[in-house]
Amino acid sequence: MTGTRAAGAAAEPWVPSPGRGRVNQKQRTRRAIVDAAKRLAASGREVTMPLVAREALVSEATAYRYFPDLASLLTEADEGTWASPEDALAPVAGSRDVVERVAFAAEFLFRGVLANQGAVRAMIAAAITKPGAHDRPAHRLGLIDHAVAPATEVLGADGLAQLRRDLAVVLSADALFTVMDLCGLEAEAAIASTVETARRVTQAALAGAAGAVLS
Repeated sequence: MTGTRAAGAAAEPWVPSPGRGRVNQKQRTRRAIVDAAKRLAASGREVTMPLVAREALVSEATAYRYFPDLASLLTEADEGTWASPEDALAPVAGSRDVVERVAFAAEFLFRGVLANQGAVRAMIAAAITKPGAHDRPAHRLGLIDHAVAPATEVLGADGLAQLRRDLAVVLSADALFTVMDLCGLEAEAAIASTVETARRVTQAALAGAAGAVLS
């Protein structure tokens, strides 16, 4: 019968589509570049596009074909590398002491920043040279929100919003690098100093709210 295979005839061998092969290769190349950026970021060393390309075993031109600049690559490489605020603050989940919670969140953030220092500095540089061109990771905001949640009733909506803004300045890579680069502190001393600043900002906000209630 026309259009049917004769009984016992051997099946035709499957031949992969050339187009599918190219798509798979592009996906592997992109993944190799992102994974290379993740490894360099986790090393804490300087992260540049030439270094990422070398780590990924591709040319710098190839890396730029997949990512227009280093910031866009680092943004993708950053996805999924940080614990959620709930997981990060799990050790103080049962505490209602907002100062303690904020201090814990601050130290968690700063140690993560130092562990990925090269990538973080590159992202800050990109944000300064091209403001608005890239969205900087906002890991600090989720940590702050989770840390100060028990103070909602004490501070009220306006007070909580102000504390959130105050802490966004303190719980930042910029603040940590300032005390390291300009004040000359070593990493551990810089973390301790900036965590203490976060404590004092939080204590001041809570004391101000308590004073307002008593007056």
